[in-house]
Amino acid sequence: MKSRDTLLKLKRFQVDEKRRQAAQIESMIAEFERMAGDLDREIAQEQERAGIHDVAHYAYPTYAKAAKVRRDNLMRSADELRGQLADAQAALAEAFEELKKIEILEERDTAREKLAEAARDQAEMDRIGLTPVELRAS
Repeated sequence: MKSRDTLLKLKRFQVDEKRRQAAQIESMIAEFERMAGDLDREIAQEQERAGIHDVAHYAYPTYAKAAKVRRDNLMRSADELRGQLADAQAALAEAFEELKKIEILEERDTAREKLAEAARDQAEMDRIGLTPVELRAS
């Protein structure tokens, strides 16, 4: 039983770790998308300020060009993280399934132990019940 308890703790730790990793990746994706949104607003403001919306125009604002490159890089990174997130979620699901298998085995063993204990108790009660009264008093 001791080794199963250790295994159960290990599997719970692994599930928690995988869950934390997935949450961290989700957080990074959200942050990249927020930053890209901020850059979109800054690009639009810069275009309005300059009055030029055509990227190919010779007087297009340099800051807007640089912000577009940065925004595109952020979105590319977010897309790459989505692939990592899918992998992390698959690993989490697998670790969770392994944990559930071990928990089910633990529950079965506990139920068997309780049944065996109940059977022993019942056998003892039966033995006491079958013993003549005179013998019990002594």
